[in-house]
Amino acid sequence: MERVANPSRARPFRFRSRQRGSVALFFVLFLVALLGFGAFAVDLARVSVVRNELQNAADAAALSGAAALWAAGTNGPNWAQAQTLASNSVSLNQSDQQKLTAGIVQTGYWNLSGSPVGVQPTTISPGVDDVPAVQVTVSRAANQNGGAIRLLLGGLLNFLSTPGSATAVAVATPPGTVGAGGLFPVVLDRCIYDQYWNSQTNEPLIDPSTGQPYEFKITNYQTYGASCTAGQWTSFLINANNVPTIRSLIANGNPSPLSIGDSIWIEPGAKATLYHSVPTNVTIVIPVATQIDIKTYVPIVAFAAFYVDKSVGGSSKYIQGHFVAGYKIPTSASGVGPNYGAYIEPRLAQ
Repeated sequence: MERVANPSRARPFRFRSRQRGSVALFFVLFLVALLGFGAFAVDLARVSVVRNELQNAADAAALSGAAALWAAGTNGPNWAQAQTLASNSVSLNQSDQQKLTAGIVQTGYWNLSGSPVGVQPTTISPGVDDVPAVQVTVSRAANQNGGAIRLLLGGLLNFLSTPGSATAVAVATPPGTVGAGGLFPVVLDRCIYDQYWNSQTNEPLIDPSTGQPYEFKITNYQTYGASCTAGQWTSFLINANNVPTIRSLIANGNPSPLSIGDSIWIEPGAKATLYHSVPTNVTIVIPVATQIDIKTYVPIVAFAAFYVDKSVGGSSKYIQGHFVAGYKIPTSASGVGPNYGAYIEPRLAQ
């Protein structure tokens, strides 16, 4: 008897073949997608690392430039020196083992309140919230610092590179707070600065007869202009009218941090024996107040830098010196205050 092929027996085989073919196709498609996501994850992490390196380079360059704004005790910001040092600092860094060669450096004034936004020109008359600043932008792009960031696995998606950029702004600001040990126990009246300090350029006015900043005698009721007492002793936060306390403060500075708005004790009087304890040919940081004629507590309105040329005791009893600009406070300091010649370690504003 002749057998007749049973078609129902062949169908399962063809059906199973089609199933295996579909699974293989789905597997291939899934593998391609998986590799694509894997490549994206790997390169995303790598790009993040490279951009962090660019940010570190921009931060370091901006801080280097800001530190030079008052370089060598110059009167007024040294824009050219800040620009040069910031530019040179960029080349000291690498990104993805690629030596950086250039960045965009801009100097000017930065408004701490955020209005206006961005770096303002060096030619403006700075307001209360405007401080000298250096802005640095470091980029990896076509023809910049070795080109765009290369992607290791991005070729799977036909995506070979991506640009990267980082910007930093560093500022050099006058202090709002001076830490323990940073202040000398003398307070100046702001009226003396109103007469002999150029608030537009933040530098001392020059005596035309000498070509140097005006000299002042302080601590013994010396007056300048209409009843403007130049300076007096202060015992800071305590009410102490004695020589041993002031002598200790000359040696050790303020026992605790002092900020603008804190009230300090004014201690008028000559105190003749103290003058041999006063250091000379040094710059000191001193508080500024608006009334220093009588024994009372007065609020600090600023911190200033004052250079002591000499200290005379005996029958004369005075400290003689002059205002200076661009003095970096060597002890801890923070915040922001009016500019009277002293500034704190540069910091990042953005």
